[in-house]
Amino acid sequence: MRIDAYNQITQIYKSNSKLKTQRSSGSTLRDKVEISDFGKVYNTSKMAVKNASDIREDKVYDIKKRIDNGTYDVSAESFADRILEKYSGL
Repeated sequence: MRIDAYNQITQIYKSNSKLKTQRSSGSTLRDKVEISDFGKVYNTSKMAVKNASDIREDKVYDIKKRIDNGTYDVSAESFADRILEKYSGL
């Protein structure tokens, strides 16, 4: 076994690691993140949907008012047609 060759190899690796360390410690480069315009619009839209109400108060108020007045009438035939439309694709 040649110890001289081993010593030469370790010297090369030590000197390269010092060079790399010196380069990285002296640099002023920093990581940077940029969000695209699409990403900004997407985030704004997502927040708007999140903050929107799940209940359409105007529709609920109108139906409640018609039920209280006795004017809310749903045709059984219309109701059945809507159910068939919804579940006919299954």
